[in-house]
Amino acid sequence: MSQAPRAVRAGRRTVPVHRPEKVLLAGREEDEATGYTKGDLADYHRAVAPYMLPHLRGRPLMLERHSDGPDGPVFMQKNTPDTYPDWITRVEVPKEGGTVTHTVCDDTATLVYLADQACVTLHRWLSRADRIRCPDRMVFDLDPPGDDVVDFAPVREAARRLRELLDELGLPSALMTTGSRGLHLVVPLDGREDVDEVRAFARDAADVLAAAHPDRFTTAARKKDRGGRLYLDVQRNGYAQTAVAPYTVRARPGAPVAAPVSWDQLDDPDLDARRWTIADAVEHARTRPWAGIPRRGRALGPARRRLDALRG
Repeated sequence: MSQAPRAVRAGRRTVPVHRPEKVLLAGREEDEATGYTKGDLADYHRAVAPYMLPHLRGRPLMLERHSDGPDGPVFMQKNTPDTYPDWITRVEVPKEGGTVTHTVCDDTATLVYLADQACVTLHRWLSRADRIRCPDRMVFDLDPPGDDVVDFAPVREAARRLRELLDELGLPSALMTTGSRGLHLVVPLDGREDVDEVRAFARDAADVLAAAHPDRFTTAARKKDRGGRLYLDVQRNGYAQTAVAPYTVRARPGAPVAAPVSWDQLDDPDLDARRWTIADAVEHARTRPWAGIPRRGRALGPARRRLDALRG
């Protein structure tokens, strides 16, 4: 017997959530009997919306869907299906050989609808739809070397060293767990530079840090060339590349969440990539860990001149 849809009030709209008891996410590895349902995801999206939407509005999304639950296939969706309601925002962006129409999440109702579509993880563009080639975010992706996710010390050190370099360049930075393996360092920009300029700047900054600490960090893209060093990954800064959105859920045991953190929290011995989950991320969000980050992003011009001076 099929379950009746559950009506979820989201702002001015009521959104049906079909099969709300369907398990989408596995529980923690030590307690495999538990899990999180589509209804749980919809409730989380509605509760976290005030903190999550500012990081989503106006941005194209890539949607990671898990329609068949934790053991089913993963579908990475770029194009918005015609079946999506007319009230959901869309944006058509250029791609090689044509265009693609991405979903944009501008309100709580869209967040709930995406939960109904089993969209577990939301991957956002680093630019907004109105200036698609000019990112207002720059991201450095820091994962533990190799396959080791137990020792988080190299990730902490990389975050501290990178922050020191960015401070020297006059760029504020924000820290976020990815909910997967590592941390993202996010730099707010003013959105005036082209994506190619932003990517080149990120690559050059990573090269400077790797050259200063060649035994700890590397910019080698191939794993075989890294020699156990932490990879300073800047690949997310390319055109049409995405990064996990703040407060989005990851499809891993226990439903960890990509959570903004303050720099003081980097010293927390319990901090790792999966520190917060769907069960406690809203409470964490209420502490507003990014409250000290400037609302207006910085221009890259002055920072580029400082970086070029460091490079000699």
